[in-house]
Amino acid sequence: MTLTRRLFAALAATTLLAAPALATDLQAVRDAGTIRVGMLVDFPPFGIQDASGTPDGYDADVAKALAEHLGVEAQIVPVTGPNRIPYLLSGQVDVLVASLGITAERAERVDFSIPYAGIAIGVYGGTDVAVAGPEDLAGKSIAVARASTQDTGVTEVAPEGTEIRRFDDDATAVQALMSGQVQTIGLSNVVFSQISGVAGDRFDKKFDLSSQVQGIAVAPDSDALLEEINAFVTASREDGTLDTIHEKWLGEPLPDFVKTAQ
Repeated sequence: MTLTRRLFAALAATTLLAAPALATDLQAVRDAGTIRVGMLVDFPPFGIQDASGTPDGYDADVAKALAEHLGVEAQIVPVTGPNRIPYLLSGQVDVLVASLGITAERAERVDFSIPYAGIAIGVYGGTDVAVAGPEDLAGKSIAVARASTQDTGVTEVAPEGTEIRRFDDDATAVQALMSGQVQTIGLSNVVFSQISGVAGDRFDKKFDLSSQVQGIAVAPDSDALLEEINAFVTASREDGTLDTIHEKWLGEPLPDFVKTAQ
């Protein structure tokens, strides 16, 4: 890319970020018959692309269910982690169903629905390994990705006598578990769902370390749309829709910490 093109791209990005947020009108969405949903397609199993290149995954199923609730069609627009909020605020999408964790900093820029999903960090291990809580890690080995959230969580709760083995990433930590080098592992439920697909019933969750909930995001002042989204999430929690989607993609019902979060 030439210097001129780089400068133009930087200027365009700055202008996009500085522009006022564009609220989405619910009636306009219904009149159009389509809701444009920003979604990650590189964060399995929440966002992926199937063999034909079509967006798929947990978030895609939620987006389609939301569209059905609103009586419109879902138009899924692939976004990335860095550009998903700018896409929303500039009006390029109407909502984000994009694995967006609810944080105070993000809530200053967008409005969040009540949680529809969550990521839990926990300790997992062989079904024959007796671990029910942190105290049971004493005398046992546990793998973690170095400097990760799970590394921090395990280090905080592990009692004296726990052998914490740190690896460069989740993949090598998982390999250590699968090969029997360690008895347990600190991991997100997202990664564990991938292990379960390969290892079957060899491993199970022992206990949770931490969690973060995710919300559907709209631009500020999209009040009527947000109200309908909250109605959708509430109904989907209660009628089992989210349980079914979560079971499909992560192998277990929607976690209680999501069901009770407001």
